[in-house]
Amino acid sequence: QVQLVESGGGLVEAGGSLRLSCAASGRTFSRYAMGWFRQAPGKEREFVAAVTRDGGYTYYADSVKGRFTISRDNAKNTVYLQMNSLKPEDTAVYYCAADLTGRGTRVGDIDYWGKGTLVTVSS
Repeated sequence: QVQLVESGGGLVEAGGSLRLSCAASGRTFSRYAMGWFRQAPGKEREFVAAVTRDGGYTYYADSVKGRFTISRDNAKNTVYLQMNSLKPEDTAVYYCAADLTGRGTRVGDIDYWGKGTLVTVSS
């Protein structure tokens, strides 16, 4: 069992930055690929970014590539999402996700979800 708790969401103006954190419980954090997903009102949950178990490789949705950076610290059981140059269309609830067998890029492969943190970008 893995519990994920996100933090760092809030209200920011367009062009601004936020850093999301996701703290994981348990001793098996490094066994999971970790991802960030988001869900805007009336839309389906979508992939944002993922990082491999050792942090060596990262994956990004085209919509955030060059603006967002995912990283992890296995010693602290924490994954981060640095979001720069934020746009109003980035407004959504952001969810942390743990994937035991995949790359953390597909909703259907996720084993554990956090409860989410709201990011609102004003224009």
